[in-house]
Amino acid sequence: MYETILFPTDGSEHAETVAEHAFEAAQVRSATLHVVSVVDDRAFLVLDDDRVEEVRSDLRRNARAAVDDATALAAEHDQDLEIETAIQTGHPAECIVDYAAENDVDLIVMGTSGDEYENNVVGSVSQRVVRTAPVPVTTVGPDA
Repeated sequence: MYETILFPTDGSEHAETVAEHAFEAAQVRSATLHVVSVVDDRAFLVLDDDRVEEVRSDLRRNARAAVDDATALAAEHDQDLEIETAIQTGHPAECIVDYAAENDVDLIVMGTSGDEYENNVVGSVSQRVVRTAPVPVTTVGPDA
């Protein structure tokens, strides 16, 4: 049923917990695991032009580290796990949903912050993905 699983990561402390759920789902189903991190380009809207490239570079470096860390953890979990990685740039929820559609993903496993302020004021990434994803989404809360 699930041959391709997407694990979007931001490299946060909670991402390691979410990763374990994604790895387990991929291992049990012999699925390909896609690990993706998104550089949120909305951060550039409030920056002076002379700082944009520096910040973009820092965010890309952080995204690469998040993907590399998740890939290393996955290899520790299961050496035979097939993994594909990507760095995207844009609005995180939109990038995740688009990536899932473009890569025939069957399941998305992602974290949710549980931050009521974020959910009520701007809407969380996980909420938007759940509402718009073309496939099932498993969310892992901060206390999982």
